[in-house]
Amino acid sequence: MANYAIITDLNRCTGCLACTVACKAINGVDVGNFWIKTLRVGPHPIEGGSGTYPDVEMYFLPVQCQHCSNPECVRVCPTEASHVAEDGTIQIDKDKCIGCQFCAMACPYGVRYLNQTERVVEKCTLCEQRTSQGELPQCVAQCGARARFFGDLDNGVENFEGPAHPDSPGCQYDDMTKTRVKLKDYVEAFTENDIHHLTDKGNEPKLMYLLREGRKWRE
Repeated sequence: MANYAIITDLNRCTGCLACTVACKAINGVDVGNFWIKTLRVGPHPIEGGSGTYPDVEMYFLPVQCQHCSNPECVRVCPTEASHVAEDGTIQIDKDKCIGCQFCAMACPYGVRYLNQTERVVEKCTLCEQRTSQGELPQCVAQCGARARFFGDLDNGVENFEGPAHPDSPGCQYDDMTKTRVKLKDYVEAFTENDIHHLTDKGNEPKLMYLLREGRKWRE
């Protein structure tokens, strides 16, 4: 049994929206709805700075279902449509969903919505259709900045993987067999203090955000 999650290196994220668009394309998300929203946080004055540019900082924050360890959406669902899957992700059984939206109201992150055509609730599935086949979630695979990494929390976040490219450490231009890189081998060194989560409302969000010391975490 796995315990899947994603970590995003906010020092690398450029806010290009590739994750947002790739998610919509592969999952057929309706116009006006999103399974991933890329938010801009800032700019904010740097402590001790002049209060104006260039003494400011900002970053982009991709927000989606956090696939929580203690999900309130699962607890309030009257039909058990929202459930914890064997891979540790939170999924919705559309055959059981009655569109009551209790789960959407219970979610502290506002990442669920009612599909008006199907009359069922939808959200990020962490690309279960891909990960079950050993592939990366589409938002991870299509991240041009190589800021997103996917893996099993039980194996340690340092072993989360992202797509390789010719400039990846240890990957030669003629090496077409290397398709993945590990977080620990690719990004700048980090500590536990650099790993952040969205505000925990008792639901224990699992998705993580990497923001190194010297930059202040804000939501």
